[in-house]
Amino acid sequence: MFIGLISDTHGVFDPQFQAFLEPVDQIWHAGDFGGGMDLAARIAAFKPLVGVSGNCDNQALRYDHPLHRFFECEGLKVLMTHIGGYPGRYDSRARELIDRYRPDIFICGHSHILKVVRDVKRNMLVINPGAAGIQGFHIVRTALRFKLENGKIHSMELFEMDR
Repeated sequence: MFIGLISDTHGVFDPQFQAFLEPVDQIWHAGDFGGGMDLAARIAAFKPLVGVSGNCDNQALRYDHPLHRFFECEGLKVLMTHIGGYPGRYDSRARELIDRYRPDIFICGHSHILKVVRDVKRNMLVINPGAAGIQGFHIVRTALRFKLENGKIHSMELFEMDR
């Protein structure tokens, strides 16, 4: 399965990001959609959407996009939440979820900083796609796409655009 991963759109989903995500099978959104249900619906009309709510999202969005999701995809256990952190510096709620579910891939957003790192202690890949929107301190807007097949993640690609 070909996955597109974005976060922190804060109400913006540009044609350039759509072009990068055009070939993917699904879009995963790691929270802070912004724009409420309208933006989530727009993304879902473009590609099938799996997302979580962020700290800037309203309560109505949480009916379709809860605070965290745990699911399996192509033989990999995936945990997604908005506020997560990184190895050695996880948010306390994220750490509880990680310890409960023991994912192969942990996806978060919130920091607006792109980071892909292996947590050796927990044997999982931690992915934060950075921020796709224009709100925040970041200078470069980012998105990722990658393939999941037979229990492996591969062919990860980065899209960057000036804010």
